[in-house]
Amino acid sequence: MSSDVPEQCRLTFVQVLSRHGARDPTAGKTAQYAQLIAKIKANVKNFTGDFAFLANYTYTLGADQLTLFGQQEMVTSGITFYKRYQNLTRDFTPFFRSSGEARVVESAENFTQGFHQAKEADSSASCDDNYPYPILVISEALGVNNTLSHSLCTAFENSTALNSIAPAAEKKFLSTFAPPVTARLNAALPGANLSNTDTLSLMDLCPFNTVAEYTLPTLSPFCALFTTSEWLNYDYLQTLLKFYGFGPGNPLGPTQGVGFTNEFMARLTHTPVQDHTSTNSTLDSSNATFPLGETLYADFSHENDMTSIFFALGLYNSTGLLSTSARETTEQTKGYSASWTVPFAARAYFEKMVCGEDGSEAREEVVRVIVNDRVLPLANFGADAKGLVPLSQFVSALSFAKSDGDWEECFV
Repeated sequence: MSSDVPEQCRLTFVQVLSRHGARDPTAGKTAQYAQLIAKIKANVKNFTGDFAFLANYTYTLGADQLTLFGQQEMVTSGITFYKRYQNLTRDFTPFFRSSGEARVVESAENFTQGFHQAKEADSSASCDDNYPYPILVISEALGVNNTLSHSLCTAFENSTALNSIAPAAEKKFLSTFAPPVTARLNAALPGANLSNTDTLSLMDLCPFNTVAEYTLPTLSPFCALFTTSEWLNYDYLQTLLKFYGFGPGNPLGPTQGVGFTNEFMARLTHTPVQDHTSTNSTLDSSNATFPLGETLYADFSHENDMTSIFFALGLYNSTGLLSTSARETTEQTKGYSASWTVPFAARAYFEKMVCGEDGSEAREEVVRVIVNDRVLPLANFGADAKGLVPLSQFVSALSFAKSDGDWEECFV
């Protein structure tokens, strides 16, 4: 499906929900990777072939911070947003909101920089002297109501049973493809004594080292250590982690996205927020901190939270329970995968438009969802061939969020 605005349609509203840009590994992971490289360097005496680069490789990745490439990703994202929606962005500036993690706030700032840069370059744009634009930052501190970051649902955060679902899925699928890969690596690196978990860590170092370089596309040499089939398995493993950690594979996964979904519904319909989950009633009841009737909105969050939001919205309700014993293609998962939905700098555009024949009265407003440039078919919403759903029909389909999901289970 084309992501262009359909003929005889005019955009009236756009909400973008974005993940932060490319970053270094988390603090725990970067320590794990550094230890692994140190072990390999200490125990392997000779590096040959595709592994020769390891002789002179030094682990230098940081922790949690945006890389220079990640910063530029978000500047580019702001430029792209401005140009895509130029008929609106020329006259309007989004209401910006960000979850409080430093890399998320910085990503929001980078996005606004790109947006403003594109607006200044547009001679047809209205005068804009409000830059730097205000960004409403919502703290991620424990106990703070924040629809862009999970933390309030006690059972979801603390239940051993719920928190073991995704790791169990990862372990099971890893066992289906990693053993021969690990054997091959150990044969090429005598003395390394790598485990399947070590193999996964070495695969992680491909993307992390790649995005650590400002100039792309230069793939890290770690990438060449694995075959295309092995990378497809790795990709599916990441999908399982999201699906069973924050999607419907976890009984309380989609519920973590209900608060944002109800806020989005309020923006879409210009009506007050109706929610009893993670929304901040103080912020959402004030026009200064949660304005209704705006034309453009831009929110910035994390991949886990976006995964919960996508499933709370029902965007991937056609996706069945994912197999943990055999890789499924995106055709089999009905278009769902982590790489298609929440890569670094991922962006979802929620569009509202009016459509009608030339000279006729416009029909009811319609809604369309675009995730990383793919128009979602929204079959369960009753969308047409262009992915368009009548506004009232779209809102009616959000029954899970309207009923606060399974929020009551958070405190059982």
